[in-house]
Amino acid sequence: MSFSAQEFIPARRRGTQIHAAAIAALMLIAVAGGWRASLTQAGPALVAYLLPALASVLLIPPLLYRMYSLLGAYYLLDRDSLTLHWGLREEEIPIAEVQWLRPASDLTTPLPLPRLRMPGALLGVRIHPDLGAVEFLASEKDSLLLLATERRVFAISPESPRKFSAALRRVMELGSLTPAKPRSAYPSLVVARGWESPLARYFWLSGILLNIGLFVWTGLLIPNLESVSMGFSPTLAPLGKFPAARLMLFPILSAAFFALDWLAGLYFYRKEKTQILAFLVWGTGAALSVLFALAVHFAAAG
Repeated sequence: MSFSAQEFIPARRRGTQIHAAAIAALMLIAVAGGWRASLTQAGPALVAYLLPALASVLLIPPLLYRMYSLLGAYYLLDRDSLTLHWGLREEEIPIAEVQWLRPASDLTTPLPLPRLRMPGALLGVRIHPDLGAVEFLASEKDSLLLLATERRVFAISPESPRKFSAALRRVMELGSLTPAKPRSAYPSLVVARGWESPLARYFWLSGILLNIGLFVWTGLLIPNLESVSMGFSPTLAPLGKFPAARLMLFPILSAAFFALDWLAGLYFYRKEKTQILAFLVWGTGAALSVLFALAVHFAAAG
């Protein structure tokens, strides 16, 4: 009997909508906070506007990664292995190592859910008193299936649990033709591999130090300036003078672009053939920080 590889996806609609709404809200808070800060003189009010803007900027990249992971997530089942793919996390399980599959609702002791969870992103590891460590690679709690292997139990949520269960049961009955080798890939491994590269380490540290320095330098400049020039119109006419606090827009934008470039670089660094693109993206992120620093200098000098 033959068996064609089948791809099962997790439920995506609700999680994608919630993630998109959360990202849009954070972007609005970041823009509004940065804009209000740019109109405020130095003092407690400036901090009150800047802190929510900075927090929003820091939260947007993780949410973007979670939404990207959800949109690309799948459970691929073939005659020899089951692959769980979720963002930069991938687990390839030989069929011979699969022990059992059951709904999480069958447990007598409820399964604790990940602490930092939201629809579309049930990710992380929790300890169950009977099962031990359970790793979540799921989107919805209502359709959770528990997959036990020789090394770990996984909590997954295929959109069609019954079809997935039937397909896995059939493969286990047929048996494997060519035993696969187990393979695990973690986001932390990609980061660790990148850190081992002197060039990547140089771009990362340069970008981090440049952005920290840009925030400190801009904060020191603002109290000593009454107004700043924010550039020229398309006709090269000066745009006029603005409150000095508006300079804070530059470090906020610089940090946001650097964080997005860092995540994009990790995506390209996963595969050897696209690693050159990762270095290009990371280098661009560090270079943008220099350009934002020059923008602060010229705005303050003007």
